[in-house]
Amino acid sequence: MKKNLYYAIPAVLMLAACAPRIGSNDYSYSGVRQASNAFPCTVISVRAVNVNSDDNSMGTLLGGVAGGVAGSTIGHGHSAHTFGALGGAAAGALLGNLAQDSMMSQGGYEYIVRTDSGQTYSVTQGTDQLLSAGQRCMLINGAESRVIPYY
Repeated sequence: MKKNLYYAIPAVLMLAACAPRIGSNDYSYSGVRQASNAFPCTVISVRAVNVNSDDNSMGTLLGGVAGGVAGSTIGHGHSAHTFGALGGAAAGALLGNLAQDSMMSQGGYEYIVRTDSGQTYSVTQGTDQLLSAGQRCMLINGAESRVIPYY
């Protein structure tokens, strides 16, 4: 059984490394050196939200593989190993899906902002910076929009 943990621990660590960073100061490589529109705006409202994963397929896959490997060591004989692998894969896939969902869930803020030209936008981003209603900001509107304090 201890040997089976050697397979499960790397799978869990790989899932944890997959959690995206969604803060206003986080940029993906594809967003660097890309021009975005910037609009002066005012925060109208702020609310805390939960940001959940859209796709748990990696957790399901890794959990299924780890569960199948661990389950194949159960029992004695060919049939016991086969049924153990199948049951372990099913249970591992379910647990991997749930694990990735819980690791990928994070808090965020939804900001409703009104630009100086009168347009209203909603932007959801991480909790690295809390803005408040009435605060002057800049809406950076591009592939990955964000609201940042107006300096």
